[in-house]
Amino acid sequence: MVTETSDKPRRGGHSDSSGRIKSGRGSGDRRPSDERRRAVGGAAERSASDRRAEILRLAAGLFAERGFKATTVRDIAEAAGVLSGSLYHHFDSKESIIEELLREYADDLLADYRRIIAAGGPPRQVLSQLANSVFASFAGHRAAIAVWQNERQNLGHRPGFAYLAEAEAEVERLWTEVIRQGIEAGEFRKDIDPRLAYRFVRDSIWMAVHWYSPDGPLTTQQLADQYLAIMLDGIDSRRRPPALPSRLAP
Repeated sequence: MVTETSDKPRRGGHSDSSGRIKSGRGSGDRRPSDERRRAVGGAAERSASDRRAEILRLAAGLFAERGFKATTVRDIAEAAGVLSGSLYHHFDSKESIIEELLREYADDLLADYRRIIAAGGPPRQVLSQLANSVFASFAGHRAAIAVWQNERQNLGHRPGFAYLAEAEAEVERLWTEVIRQGIEAGEFRKDIDPRLAYRFVRDSIWMAVHWYSPDGPLTTQQLADQYLAIMLDGIDSRRRPPALPSRLAP
């Protein structure tokens, strides 16, 4: 008895040029299941990380605008478009949000300071680069700087915020050391107090966060150069005034 063959592929499959039957399943993701799980998990982690960063950014703006005490968890949740309880999937408390915000700024700024100082150079040039680092940080940390200025005294005594004083102490040490080197090298006047000079420069630069715009006519480096020209050379085109009488006590 002869069995009739057919050129039609079996249901659910198709034939190739040799007549062999191939599976009719789609050409979907055929990676091993553990690899697919890792890919999905990685995407979820990135999404959660992005969401966390967005909440941090929104909270920073509210803290800068309203103040830390006046901003509630509900305010932050509403700005983020989530329920208040959902915030606790990302942060333990309102305090943990502001802690991460300020710590991130301090870490970024100090890392840039250390890089600048490690590179070396004439003290005035290094001082200019340090000043530019502060101005450049306005772009990514404007709200954090405003919060630091406004909330420093309120947060300093809270558990978990000791790093604020530690960061400020290291910043002062780095700046004053550069100023001392400039005095020793003859680039800066010998009758100025390094700590007072640092505090004057710091306060002047920090307050610029409230008015400086990156869309303005000056780049951050040009603005730093202008500031230091005024601070180090003054605005009087005549002869330099007499030496100052004394320094601050150490």
